[in-house]
Order: sequence, then structure tokens, then C-alpha cells
Amino acid sequence: MTQIARSGDTRTERRLQAERLTGPQALHEAQALRFAVFSTELNATLKSAELGLDVDDYDAHCQHIGVRDLATGRLVATTRLLDHQAANRLGRFYSEEEFSLHGLRHLQGSILEIGRTCVAPAYRNGGTIAVLWGELAEVLNEGGYDYLMGCASIPMQDGGIQAQAIMQRLRERYLCTEHLRAEPKMPLPSLDIPGNVIAELPPLLKAYMRLGAKICGEPCWDPDFQVADVFILLKRDDLCPRYARHFKAAV
Repeated sequence: MTQIARSGDTRTERRLQAERLTGPQALHEAQALRFAVFSTELNATLKSAELGLDVDDYDAHCQHIGVRDLATGRLVATTRLLDHQAANRLGRFYSEEEFSLHGLRHLQGSILEIGRTCVAPAYRNGGTIAVLWGELAEVLNEGGYDYLMGCASIPMQDGGIQAQAIMQRLRERYLCTEHLRAEPKMPLPSLDIPGNVIAELPPLLKAYMRLGAKICGEPCWDPDFQVADVFILLKRDDLCPRYARHFKAAV
């Protein structure tokens, strides 16, 4: 799938193509992009830092998708997808390393977990995300998945002030434990925040909320990535009609 995406900063048009990242070279590109984003911006502690890659035990079991700039050939966005069958073989979803997911085994339908999503700084705009979301839609539809779930991160470099402010906002509008309750294994410490703090949702978290996703509990502190992770769950039937076109779904 190829789409034209316009950058909001430079007002220049880019030809962006979404693709399935198959084979060792494509996976290497995704791991290199993840390393560049996570190590530089979050100062994350990564297992394969000496290789300049973000590698873990889940990669081999996941399907990887990405977005490429056709003018440069550069991979500019990526995410990975772990379905319930692969998770059963592994014995867990990635999210279960951070959360006790009460009710997970009772969800009626098939599950796809999204994770390790990142976008190169110069490409962080709606166009790039729309191309990535379009490819995710293809995977969802091909597999007939009923739920999309995963962790959305909030940076903690400010000591957690934004994370606490964002959580106040999320609790009011997006908290739902009807289908599943996510209990963090390492909860954030309590923190008094000034009353004038403006909660700025990170772009990916905002995108999930716009799609109709809900948060299923309190955030988990991830010390390796220095972020607060929020567990999100999107039921396919609850896709927001305004954004469902990105997922080519009938709602």
C-alpha cells in the first residue's frame, strides 16, 4: 500500500509505503530504528546496545510491519504484532511482563498485541501514522482479530509529573475494566502535581484513544525504558466510526 503523506512541519510531500517486514534484513532495520528512537530519546537500557539494535526474545515470534520513505528507501516507522496463538506458544503476551491481566483468558474472541511502536522524529505526523495504521488494518482484517491490545508509553524524564497529569485525564474519560483489568506489577509512586499542569498525551496514546481504545487500569513503571506504560484495549466493535476508515472496518 502506498500513500502520499504531507509533513506538517515542512509542508513537503513524501511518498510513504507500508510494508510487511519479512526476512533478517528487514527485521534488522526495524530493530535499528527502535534502538535509535528508544536509546536516544528515552535513554533506554537495551539488551543489544553494543550492536546498535533493540532486540528481545519476542521479535522472532512477532509479525513486523513498517513504513518506508520511497525517496530515500529509509524505514521511518515500525511496530510489531503478537497474536494469541504465538503468545500461547511463548506462554505469555509481552504486556504480561508488566501487568497482571485479570480476565484475559475470558475475552471472547481472538487477540492481537501491538508493541515497540516507534516513528523517526522527522516523520511524526498524522500521515505517517495513517499509513502504518492502514497496514495494521490489513493484518487485523486478514486474521479476523476481535481485540487489539498493548502498552502505550508516557515519558518519565520529568519525574512523573506528566504521567500523573495524563492519568488524571485518562481516568475521567477512558478508563474501562469491563472486559479486562490490568494490575501493574510496578505501580507508579504517588506524586502531588501542581494544579496548573497541562496534560499532553503522547501522539501514539492519543491515536489509540481516538480509535476508541480504553485503558484498563493504572500505569506500570518501566525502569529500562524510563516510561510509564498504560495498558490499552481496543475492541473491534468499538472502533470510532470517524477513524474506522483507517482500519477498513465496517462499524
